[in-house]
Amino acid sequence: MTKPLPARYRTTNWSAYNAALRKRGSLLIWLDREMTWLAPHGGRPGRPPVFSEGAIQFCLSIKVLFKLPLRQTVGMVASLLRMAGLDWPVPDYSTLCRRQKSLSVQIPYRRAGGPLNLLVDSTGIKFLGDGEWQARKHGPQGRRQWRKVHLAMDTTTSDIRAVEFTPSRDGDSPVLPDLLDQIPDDEPIGTVTADGAYDTRRCHTAIIERQATAIIPIRKNGRPWKEDGPAALARNDILRTTRHFGRAFWKRWTGYHLRSRVEAKMRCLKAFGERIAARDPDRQTAEVHIRIALMNRFSALGTAEIVRVT
Repeated sequence: MTKPLPARYRTTNWSAYNAALRKRGSLLIWLDREMTWLAPHGGRPGRPPVFSEGAIQFCLSIKVLFKLPLRQTVGMVASLLRMAGLDWPVPDYSTLCRRQKSLSVQIPYRRAGGPLNLLVDSTGIKFLGDGEWQARKHGPQGRRQWRKVHLAMDTTTSDIRAVEFTPSRDGDSPVLPDLLDQIPDDEPIGTVTADGAYDTRRCHTAIIERQATAIIPIRKNGRPWKEDGPAALARNDILRTTRHFGRAFWKRWTGYHLRSRVEAKMRCLKAFGERIAARDPDRQTAEVHIRIALMNRFSALGTAEIVRVT
């Protein structure tokens, strides 16, 4: 029997994608001249903040983007403002450190027409411990600690629409309802694609409550559930289909393999660094959200359109 040839793919918008990749290296593309740099007076008691949330997020975005310490971030932001011809003041490093703990990061995203199709996955990211090479050469010198990042990605725009940041001991499936709650109620959800770790009653119930379709493979030892609700009925339909036609056919038929795109997003997340610099959970959450905001900004500049060549 002749072995089939491997599939080949071709990028159809290489010129536009190449231009988008060059724009990602522009220094001033992250700066909006119309943004509110100084914080408005809120009329509340106590000393009001000097800089707006947008100014703090911009400074911390430069820090994450170029992997800079806080003091070097202040110097680079000051030089960027001079290049742009703006005489705005620059927050010092202690202000950035203090405001990062309570920063509400604004994550931009684009809405596509039609129902939202989500790809869900999670990954671990280190924040304390030796590097991989040092641990391999000399052995681990201390305890390495990790956090988990849970993402829900839109298949149409490649934007991250929901993100959760949890301790490493937390599982994947309990976080899915929280991810779906971040999607506005007026935006319909078509499908939710995830791996077998999300084959739980809580996940299927949360998906049915949003009137969406679950594309979740049944675990190897999965058995039929008691059909006491719509979630159990939908899940048992998947089980019967995979038993009758096979898991490979079901994955091709439902488009389950698109889930590899959110796994590629995990690599993009770690391209900003294999570990996060912050130490306390609030600052770590802000740093991860800033990474997501940068990734969505990259996607808005342009993404590759790839088709399979027969």
